[in-house]
Amino acid sequence: MGPERGNDEQWREKLTRDEYRVLRQGGTEAPWTGEYVDEKRRGVYRCRACGSELFSSDTKFDSRCGWPSFWTPLAGDRVRLLSDDSLGMQRTEVRCANCDSHLGHVFYGEGWDNPDDARFCINSISLTLEPAEDAA
Repeated sequence: MGPERGNDEQWREKLTRDEYRVLRQGGTEAPWTGEYVDEKRRGVYRCRACGSELFSSDTKFDSRCGWPSFWTPLAGDRVRLLSDDSLGMQRTEVRCANCDSHLGHVFYGEGWDNPDDARFCINSISLTLEPAEDAA
């Protein structure tokens, strides 16, 4: 089965107004307000729109930026990276490869101690945590 693109009406029915604003319209939740900013449980983070597995808690780290941060997705083909020059700056947008929902942005070269010196800065509202069975 191909990627779940859906139409606008279907997304409006499935998602809350805030989820739709971020996932389908490329919005951003306010810093420090998302449910996963300080989340420590082990598990897999899925796309809130389509359920695709995107990130592991094993790659989540505290970047103190106000949004959940990961140093890599589960696999490179789980996300799409797009050039974003909105807001007068050059950034790289992160989208779900399955349903094309906006997740956040990735930043490189900030001095993080991970293999790619990467920070995938992802909106909590774009994710759903599936805790590991042994997660406390």
